[in-house]
Amino acid sequence: MQSAEVFGKSVGVQAACAALTVPRSSLYRARTPQVVRSIPKISARALSQVEKTKVRDELNSERFQDRSPREVYATLIDEGRYLCSYRSMYRILSENNEVRERRNQLRHPNYTKPELLATAPNQLWSWDITKLLGPSKWTYFYLYVILDVYSRYVVGWMIAERESAVLAEELISQTCARQGIQRGQLTVHADRGSAMTSKPVAFLLADLGVTKTHSRPHVSNDNPYSEAQFKTMKYRPDYPTRFGCLQDARAWAAEFFDWYNREHHHTGLALLTPADVHFHRAEVVLQKRQAVLHAAYEKTPERFVKGVPHPTQLPEAVWINPPTSTTTAFIEHPTRNENENSHCKSAVPVSFGAMPIVHEICPQKVAPIFE
Repeated sequence: MQSAEVFGKSVGVQAACAALTVPRSSLYRARTPQVVRSIPKISARALSQVEKTKVRDELNSERFQDRSPREVYATLIDEGRYLCSYRSMYRILSENNEVRERRNQLRHPNYTKPELLATAPNQLWSWDITKLLGPSKWTYFYLYVILDVYSRYVVGWMIAERESAVLAEELISQTCARQGIQRGQLTVHADRGSAMTSKPVAFLLADLGVTKTHSRPHVSNDNPYSEAQFKTMKYRPDYPTRFGCLQDARAWAAEFFDWYNREHHHTGLALLTPADVHFHRAEVVLQKRQAVLHAAYEKTPERFVKGVPHPTQLPEAVWINPPTSTTTAFIEHPTRNENENSHCKSAVPVSFGAMPIVHEICPQKVAPIFE
């Protein structure tokens, strides 16, 4: 607390507390002089410690050990004995941690929160499946999407008529091959759907040397990028209410992912497109933006009161559930734990059970491309 107080004089309270992970409320509270509180008086009507011990021994006796305090109270009253009220019996048991649910209830384990970090493309992928409404009620098509968390680039997608672990296995296998994934390079994150936790997918990832992680049960925030990407897709103005057939859905998705990957400027990526980040063109684009801003400053410097403007820089790291002890580097360059509007073409469109849809396939390893 003293370190935050001293550090705050030079950089400000907010920055100091963030760097030292000290709540500002605690710092302000420490500045306020503490009021000495008087010891609460014990009521003259309260049970003495000897009386409490007697009541507890009675409740834990062999005769009453399997009965509730109300039942014990009623039994003793009928026998002409009064120790205390049944509410006082509950309080005495609670003071000794002897009150609990009598039924054998299922106690859910505490699942570890996944904390995943990506500092470059093809280090961390997230994937999920969403339903697309079919031509009639209760008919659906299933869209599988694999997203690179760092670049938000859709590296693989597929639309099928069912949710299947076998289809998911084939999609992941082809996507890893097209992206040139090496053993130990990649972590794949997903929720706990049946296809995600299936043995075929688990065995495939183990064979490829890919680490797999899963969200906590019923916690959608553990897979935010895939969830946000689906919201982006379904909130598009041209998103149809229903798809007429499987080919119709695939045709629409091909146009959407082309826009998402190559045209959409993502606010979480410093207004760069996912393709620019994924294929290492971000630095060139930012240099061009800097030149434009510098020319604008030279033309009308009075409009830029803070000096030469600079374009927003690409985040150095992207987290799923960042740890609470965030380092100063990530405080200076915060990242948004969301996948904002994006329309792009998939690098790996795959189709099973019908004619494949052929799209432009990006090379597995490419140098920076200037378009």
